[in-house]
Amino acid sequence: MRKSFVSLLFGFILMNCFAQYGYRDSNRIGISAGVNQYCLLTKNFDIKPELGWNGGLSVRGNFYNDWDMVYSMQFSENNFSVATQKAFSPNEDVKLKFSSVQISLLGSYKFIENHLSVDFGPTFQLNGKLKSEYSKENNIVSGTTLTVKEIGNISRFNFYPTIGITAGERHFRANISYQYGLVNVLAPLNSDNPGKNFKGNSSILNGNIIFYF
Repeated sequence: MRKSFVSLLFGFILMNCFAQYGYRDSNRIGISAGVNQYCLLTKNFDIKPELGWNGGLSVRGNFYNDWDMVYSMQFSENNFSVATQKAFSPNEDVKLKFSSVQISLLGSYKFIENHLSVDFGPTFQLNGKLKSEYSKENNIVSGTTLTVKEIGNISRFNFYPTIGITAGERHFRANISYQYGLVNVLAPLNSDNPGKNFKGNSSILNGNIIFYF
């Protein structure tokens, strides 16, 4: 996954350079930080959303009239809980987490210059494996015969239509966005368990603050 991160970072730098060349007078570099609420939408497991964190870089530049283009790279830790069973113990929710990196290319319509815009466009995501506390890896996921450890192999890539609102001042803004993953995150489990039909899609609500320079 580290090699893929490097490749994505290199691609982001190239996009940044292109944007700087095309919009030298209007580009602004943004540094963002915030939180996300991740939920896996599935009928196979009993899932609860949890909070995670975000951090990233972006470039915002004028595109045409009232439109900006926003190039961004975001690193995240995503968390959710799954209901499990353990012999001779009460049922418990086990927290799962995975790291991810996203590359986004968003169009941004400016309702109020430097103060309010609506952003939308495609986001591509690279995922790591699901992880949990070592002591809970052998818990049985409720409604299945699989252990927590056995559901750790999720789809490495995802694609999200993204829509959000950005508001604030020229150098400091807040952004709220929603992303729905089109890829079946649990598809690898179908390969590992022939005859089963695991299906789940990601739902992510992000809240970030952005400092522009």
